[in-house]
Amino acid sequence: MSPKISVVICTRDRHDLIGQAVESVMACDYPAFDLHVMDQSTGDETKQIVEALAARPGSRCRVVYHHLDKAGLSRAYNAGIAVSDGELIAFTDDDVIVPADWLSQIARSFDGDPEAGLLYGQVCVPASLEDQVRRGVIVPSLTWDRRERLSRRDGNYKVWGMGADMAIRRTLLDRVWGFDEALGGGGPLRSSQDYDFAYRTYRFGMAILLEPAVKVDHYGTRTQEQWPLTMKNYGIGDGAFYSKHVRCGDLLALRLFSAILLRSFLQPVAWSLKQRRLVGRGDYGRHLWEGVRAASKFAIDPRFRLYRETASGKMTVTDANAVTAAAPRRE
Repeated sequence: MSPKISVVICTRDRHDLIGQAVESVMACDYPAFDLHVMDQSTGDETKQIVEALAARPGSRCRVVYHHLDKAGLSRAYNAGIAVSDGELIAFTDDDVIVPADWLSQIARSFDGDPEAGLLYGQVCVPASLEDQVRRGVIVPSLTWDRRERLSRRDGNYKVWGMGADMAIRRTLLDRVWGFDEALGGGGPLRSSQDYDFAYRTYRFGMAILLEPAVKVDHYGTRTQEQWPLTMKNYGIGDGAFYSKHVRCGDLLALRLFSAILLRSFLQPVAWSLKQRRLVGRGDYGRHLWEGVRAASKFAIDPRFRLYRETASGKMTVTDANAVTAAAPRRE
């Protein structure tokens, strides 16, 4: 019997894209799934679109709309987990199109591996955006060609994965609880909620699957002008992610963070030698330290390694990463 899969899509003021994302999930060929749209929008356009799709006759799955008053990607992930009941929970974004076999590939990957708690699939650049990418538009993606299994027993952890194509086994939540709401888009520490969730999965004894057969197409683009803000958010989030586990006395996290810091120092040196002129310190390295400083204001729950509010560290809402909408080309 196929395990039920609950799909969670988190969205905020992206009514121009949410419909195509929902439709692609609804078209999946998997026999037992439902879809929960976690909306943090300021208007009601997204609600109207999702509810209209949910009312279509002959749908393969139940589509449920939820509105959240407070923004934050990790907060939306956790709310989606709470309202769903699938044995597996699959996450994708509002600017993603999934293929018909997406859920079948996820279930197949988890099948027969009870130690697997988390799965990451490939996030691909659609063919219709390749010309834009050649002209300088940035489409965040992550691709590889070999299946890997990361486990504490094998000691082979690496920082990998994008939340746009991610799935978890619900029993994992007994160990890691959920996503850190200080991290991630809209949270005070900006990003890296997926890296942090994966690291806790590994540390708390469940395996991570890196499965190239699980693929999605990403239509979220960033211009060259938007990219520095994106890198700032990435740097702040990464600094907060690594420093949290370092504060917990985690030597692996210290080793990983030291390697990141070294690369952020050596890269400007390499550029200076190549260009035969002095190149200043990279912004990413500076933002790493900004993340460390911001995270130091928060306390840490030692059991689940989650940030907790203090008098100076609050779960405030920050601006979402700047993203430009791109619709798929319809043949």
